[in-house]
Amino acid sequence: MAVTLTYSSAITRDMNISFLKSLQSVWDGSGLMSDTVNLDFTAIPYWGDDDFFENNWSGKRGKAMASIQALLAQDPENGIICYGDTTIRNGRQDEEILEFLDFYHSNKRADLHLKYLVFDSKFTTYGNLSKLNKDGIKFITIRRRSKNLVSRIDNIDDSRWRKIKVQKSNGKSRQVTVFDDSDILNGYDGAIRQVFIKDNGRGRPAIIMTNNFEIPLEGLVRKYSRRWLVETEISEHIDFFHLNRNSSGIVVKVDFDLTMTILAHNLYRLFYQDFPGYSHCEAQTIFDKFVSVPGRIVAGEESISVLLKRKRSLPILIESMNGFRELSYSWLDNRNVTFSADSTT
Repeated sequence: MAVTLTYSSAITRDMNISFLKSLQSVWDGSGLMSDTVNLDFTAIPYWGDDDFFENNWSGKRGKAMASIQALLAQDPENGIICYGDTTIRNGRQDEEILEFLDFYHSNKRADLHLKYLVFDSKFTTYGNLSKLNKDGIKFITIRRRSKNLVSRIDNIDDSRWRKIKVQKSNGKSRQVTVFDDSDILNGYDGAIRQVFIKDNGRGRPAIIMTNNFEIPLEGLVRKYSRRWLVETEISEHIDFFHLNRNSSGIVVKVDFDLTMTILAHNLYRLFYQDFPGYSHCEAQTIFDKFVSVPGRIVAGEESISVLLKRKRSLPILIESMNGFRELSYSWLDNRNVTFSADSTT
């Protein structure tokens, strides 16, 4: 009896890594990678019957549940996600930052750009932060508050705090109160810079921690605040790309699904970069306005015409697609493709 394998049954983790490395070379060669990478974990819930999966905290559902822990790495400038991994076990989470660096260092050209890793307070250990520092990698993270640290902040004289303006992603700015300090950590070799931030929209001050003593306060606070963008991307993957619909008990299949989700996410990002006013929209909005457009196709001997039904956002789409009207495609018998509005709605 013949056995039919699904497309993902023959995929290995090494194949996914090789594919992500190839994509990273494309993003870097196109000038899409900046000097900063945001890192974050997310739990992909498992809805099958097997009970061998570990429990991981799901922020979206506010509880621990059977799931696959995944790591995502995102460039904050263009929103490109350059790395993903679902093969993480609970006892190895702290080492994932080093695994990511091994991946990044394998691309020598992209590696020249990397200056900052940004992540939250539970992402790795102080010992690994020390390794990053010795390797010349700058990091920005949040320090967990302790009673002694909170007491120390409370005893800082008001005259020693300073106010700065931090630009937000929407171009507007907000004012926060900061205090620049340094400290010694157990397990970390040398001094660490820490910045206390008040008026951050929360009841208690936030504490940003970094090994970069030169970066201005405004730039430091802005770089960490943009880490929250990766959380937005994770939420988008869960909702629009249905990343939380996993029912496979085979981790490598889920890893392949995540890799394909990363590709789809990045293609959406590149697609709407040409749309004025839509560069910060979520994938669902782009799909509704520019992808889910009905129409009809007229195939001629020399060209193919795509006639799209009229909608408010159609002029922006047609203007963007006009940039490709002179291209011909070998798989379409060297015909070109044109896009225009249909005469009917």
